[in-house]
Amino acid sequence: MRVLIVHGIALMATGLLAGAFGYGAANLVPTFDAVPVAMRLDFHAELMKINGITVQGAMVASTFGSLTLAALTRGRARALAAAAGLLTFASFLITRLGNVPINGRIKQWAATTPPADHAEILHRWELFHHARTLTAVAAFALLIFLAFFGPFGGRRFGSGRSGSEPSGPQRTMTRAQRLTRGAAKGSPLVP
Repeated sequence: MRVLIVHGIALMATGLLAGAFGYGAANLVPTFDAVPVAMRLDFHAELMKINGITVQGAMVASTFGSLTLAALTRGRARALAAAAGLLTFASFLITRLGNVPINGRIKQWAATTPPADHAEILHRWELFHHARTLTAVAAFALLIFLAFFGPFGGRRFGSGRSGSEPSGPQRTMTRAQRLTRGAAKGSPLVP
């Protein structure tokens, strides 16, 4: 039960992180590019005040949730959960070392004027954002895969069957064979 709860927390936090970054990549970045630079800078600076708290919280919950899940599982499940944790940690590093320093410059530009090379710097911010989006989405995909094919998922690794289906001869017997077998053992025939 503990593994399922931790997996749920990791899955939810990573989904929120991937969703936030994905929304930014699909909607905010194109909008930033479509409006006048002064409007972008004002909006961007204001947005980062809120994102600084929520996005970092999601990154921490996602990373620790995934790594805790890795500690509680074995085999392939452990490897997938650890990979998800490392990918969300990569999102954190990309954000901290790439996006955050540029956000500080954007905040200054919003109060004054942007430098002549501002378009190149803003483009670098977008590249960092796309990189952290890819790492977050990849982590989310691994945790989803683990939910379906992991030790507590509905399907087994490398199997085309769900975990609840019988295996071996029982699986391939026809209804008539099962009824005949039951009659031979003295059990009543139930249609």
